[in-house]
Amino acid sequence: MTRRQLSELIDSLIPAMEVQREQVLRTRRGHERLVAPGAGAKAKLTSADRVLVTVLHLRKLATMDLLGQLFDTTAMTISRAVKDVRPLLEAHGVHLPASTARFRTREDVARFLDPDKSKIKPTC
Repeated sequence: MTRRQLSELIDSLIPAMEVQREQVLRTRRGHERLVAPGAGAKAKLTSADRVLVTVLHLRKLATMDLLGQLFDTTAMTISRAVKDVRPLLEAHGVHLPASTARFRTREDVARFLDPDKSKIKPTC
């Protein structure tokens, strides 16, 4: 998936994510909101982060613990984001194949992204 495709995906999902969030909050409160949108606690992840985390998880690139570390949150927050965004991806007909790359630590990611390929040791 290119950056442009990811950006377009995020742009197409954000309105649906906002509607989904309002429905969940309305159900939890039992009535319409009494204060303006934006009041209250701020989300741990932005809408774009939630889509990106879900894409990375569905591609099986990293564990939820590692994604939590990379996004400075917990694995539980990552799990909730994936649970919320996955149905929206499916509704938009987005199916993501698993990647062959797997990362378990931040160092694995850094080694993969390092432009000096001589530092990467081949595995036997």
